[in-house]
Amino acid sequence: MREEELEIAIKVVIVGNGGVGKSSMIQRYCKGIYTKDYKKTIGVDFLERQIEIDGEDVRIMLWDTAGQEEFDAITKAYYRGAQACVLTFSTTDRMSFEAIKDWKMKVENECGEIPTVVVQNKIDLMDQAVVSPEEAETLSRNLGCRLIRTSVKEDVNVASVFRYLATKCHQIMTQSYNTIVPTGQPAISAFSPTFTKSNGTIILRPAKKSSKKKAVLKKCRIV
Repeated sequence: MREEELEIAIKVVIVGNGGVGKSSMIQRYCKGIYTKDYKKTIGVDFLERQIEIDGEDVRIMLWDTAGQEEFDAITKAYYRGAQACVLTFSTTDRMSFEAIKDWKMKVENECGEIPTVVVQNKIDLMDQAVVSPEEAETLSRNLGCRLIRTSVKEDVNVASVFRYLATKCHQIMTQSYNTIVPTGQPAISAFSPTFTKSNGTIILRPAKKSSKKKAVLKKCRIV
């Protein structure tokens, strides 16, 4: 009999128009660095960081996707299997704000409804703002998402974005597995999960595609 401890891992996609600060955001969060030089993401970049949620280690896998339309065919394939999403626009870029609804739809077409946050980046440039606070709040409310205002340059609220999403995913996971029927067996629901193992992580996948209950990653013990 052998036990193997497996971790919780959460896949998060960061989407939005080019130049809004997506790459800088994950560089700041994962590496603690910032560069003002803009370098266009070609396709998809990946970084990860481990944090603690409710006493458990959680690995956050961040997928930074290109914001240009020519990369759509590449990037949408990487949306699949995501447990959470960051919709990003820039305080100084009106078009990036107006594109948020379309970005949300692109992700939902591949992932269904998943925990999502709207991020207004570059609040250190509020004197150049082309989006009013009321507009940003109305958009996030209409999309049913929390709004978090960040400055990647000044490292304001960047960590809050990913901790919020990781906590939401952890809560969904916990609720899914704490539903017990009188027999003491886990309740059977439309989620009907199956497990696969990949590099020391148990990946929980729905047996059937559902827009309401999506794949999560569960910490388990295998004997």
